[in-house]
Amino acid sequence: MRGPAWPIGALLVGYPVWWALGFGGLAVIVLAVPMGVLLWRRRPIRVPRGFGLWVLLLAGYLVSALMLAESPPGTYGELGPGRIVGYVMRLALYAAVLVMVLYLGNLTEQELPQLRLVRMLGVLFVTTVAGGLLGVFFPAFAFTSPLELVLPDWISGNSFVQNLIHPTAAQTQKVLGYPMPRPEAPFEWANAWGNNVSVLLVWFVVGWWVYGGRRHKVFVAVMVALAAVPIVYSLNRGLWIGLGLALAYLIVRVGGRTRAVLCGVTAVAALAFAISPLAPLVAQRLDKPHSNDIRAFTVSATIAAAGHSPVIGYGNTRNAMGNHRTITTGKTQWCQGCGHPPLGSDGQLWLLIITQGFTGAALYVAFFAGAIRRHWRDRSPIGLAGVLVMGLVLLYMFVYDGLVTPLSLYLISYALLWRNS
Repeated sequence: MRGPAWPIGALLVGYPVWWALGFGGLAVIVLAVPMGVLLWRRRPIRVPRGFGLWVLLLAGYLVSALMLAESPPGTYGELGPGRIVGYVMRLALYAAVLVMVLYLGNLTEQELPQLRLVRMLGVLFVTTVAGGLLGVFFPAFAFTSPLELVLPDWISGNSFVQNLIHPTAAQTQKVLGYPMPRPEAPFEWANAWGNNVSVLLVWFVVGWWVYGGRRHKVFVAVMVALAAVPIVYSLNRGLWIGLGLALAYLIVRVGGRTRAVLCGVTAVAALAFAISPLAPLVAQRLDKPHSNDIRAFTVSATIAAAGHSPVIGYGNTRNAMGNHRTITTGKTQWCQGCGHPPLGSDGQLWLLIITQGFTGAALYVAFFAGAIRRHWRDRSPIGLAGVLVMGLVLLYMFVYDGLVTPLSLYLISYALLWRNS
């Protein structure tokens, strides 16, 4: 893309290149630099209503650094490089998406048409489906990225950083009682793939079906059918619930002929899925609520730990003593399944509670809930889709971390709503 809008094209359309280089979701931090320069040249800068909440969230995260050396009761660990690296990366991401929203909102319709931005998100959806199919059929695919080669071991060896810079096709887990690959390419982990594919699906349908011709609609039908394979093999209940609620939202909010068509297509798709070989896999997953006990333990431990610093949190995650099975911390010869789950790793809400206290969590909820309130009356396709995504954000915060790539997609969707008004 030429002109001042090129950074967003480089981020969305060029995302596979960033992933192969090892940047992936960190690409928005790199591209925030030229976005900030372009934005600075456009002074005065327009700011959307409610954006002060995000500024307060960022300011609160700066203050939470005061607690990085502390560990609440029930946790362990000392201040070290890993904790500092994680804090700095999250801070950079929060600042980068702030710049990105302002950059998008200050571009004119001529410089970056709304439909072009929506369709670029649709291109990333196609990339996501391709990555999901790669994870299903070639789950062992992985390689060492150039960024991974040049980073020092004390940074690249950090588990959080390793997930970001080491490209892999799938994440293998014993969700069904035996090792099962879950698609994650081109994102950082399997849950991020599930989160992102649902958000991108919304914009793909708007850009290429609602505003597309006959050939576009055929392309959408083919891509959605292909996407069903990795969506099922992701074994991602949060994704399945999100898609179901998204469909219910659209049926309620659209009217007349569109509602009737949507109900008919849903019925046909449900019947086709029921007789497909994918249906038994969904049934197996629902019969094995593999992560329920783990999530219950980490959520309760997170809330208890945050109670000792409820206003500013602890700046970063903490390791719990023991897990849902035993008080033993870490693996032993007699308990290979024992571990120390990081508090705040089971959803953005819980991450905010441990890192920024209940204050940070309240600011995050208020930011996205405020966007829904302000734009609820916008019944254009982009308005309906944007409000839907804001609703998915509030749903997914209970089960998915917003870091790293999901947060960028959330804020691009927020910018689309702002531009639409």
